[in-house]
Amino acid sequence: MPELPEVEVIKNIIKPFLKGKIINYSIIRTKKLRYIIPNDIFKIKNQKILNVKRRGRYIIIILFKNTIIIHLGMTGILSIINSNNNIFYHKHDHIDLVINNNFTLRYTDIRKFGFWLWEMKNYKKNIFLRKLGPEPLENKFNNSYLYNFTKKKNIYIKILLMDNKIVTGIGNIYSNESLFLSKISPFRISNTLNIKEVTVLTKNIKYILYKSIKHGGSTISNYRLPNNNTGNFSQYFFVYGRENELCKICKKKIIRKTQRNRSTFFCYKCQK
Repeated sequence: MPELPEVEVIKNIIKPFLKGKIINYSIIRTKKLRYIIPNDIFKIKNQKILNVKRRGRYIIIILFKNTIIIHLGMTGILSIINSNNNIFYHKHDHIDLVINNNFTLRYTDIRKFGFWLWEMKNYKKNIFLRKLGPEPLENKFNNSYLYNFTKKKNIYIKILLMDNKIVTGIGNIYSNESLFLSKISPFRISNTLNIKEVTVLTKNIKYILYKSIKHGGSTISNYRLPNNNTGNFSQYFFVYGRENELCKICKKKIIRKTQRNRSTFFCYKCQK
């Protein structure tokens, strides 16, 4: 599943093709993804795109009066296609937004776990978005904010970081990597961390996310950018996906264990 850096990179690529342009019409090839596709998206016509934003792992296409909210799920891909060419489509190409600049925004999803929503009110009050915590790259997410939660919680620190109600967008990859850089075990109970450790962790979360965005995100499984490129941040992984490989710092083997059905990678020597 794409995490915050991947969705941010996707948003940055598609935005210049969409902002200020007109959606001529849509082509919908399925009735249902994770949820039924709203009828308004079927009928969309001559709608101006005012902006394209990201909130957590959601891409938000802001129209004149309404908003399209997109979640990519496990295998969702957004592509920019030149409409002047003969556009062939495959069975997993579910939605096209045909734009008035000779480009088409296409949504492909093999497993159909993603979804598209139509929001007629303030999109920030959407049932999915309103529950999200602050963005980890914004100033509101700082050491004081995070420490306030860690000292109240009696759960593994990695599980806390992946709670979107506390901070949004830090998934499995970046919680693993941030904890390694901070020399904190993912199995530490959150309320055992002191303010110094939380300060280091907060700094490294921001650092690792910015670095991933810079390198196009992490290409894992089906992730692909709208321009058909792939992100290369995976070559900078310290622990994620490196089970039994040698730690880049101490040369001990990286260990993989499971936390709440998600793989956790760590170095037992470097992380305490």
